[in-house]
Amino acid sequence: MDHGSTDESLKIVRQHGARLIKGVQGVARAAYLQDAHNDWVLCLLPMESLAKELEASLSKWKETEPSPDQIGYNLRIREQNGAGWHISSPELRLINRKRINWIGELPPEAPDAPTLEGHILRIPDHS
Repeated sequence: MDHGSTDESLKIVRQHGARLIKGVQGVARAAYLQDAHNDWVLCLLPMESLAKELEASLSKWKETEPSPDQIGYNLRIREQNGAGWHISSPELRLINRKRINWIGELPPEAPDAPTLEGHILRIPDHS
């Protein structure tokens, strides 16, 4: 889902065979889950990307058959700040869209969900 990005998102999406959905102002991000072709959705913010270790974990995960009752998986966040890198608590980011719905920007906390190895890298825009 794109809310007017000015980077190379569209090019990257096309290179990987994914589809880019234009966001509509005022529509909750979770509402777009209805347009997803797959049951499992990875939720990232614009300033986030995947660390190599997380890419490897997701590749392994894709070869498994997760339970249809599984709500999702937590992923650790490694955020860059003025003092270096900070690792925060895992967040529910790989979700089963048939098992969860939410209103905010990201899925709600699910402390009991399993955590995959690796990190989401968050580099805030300080412009």
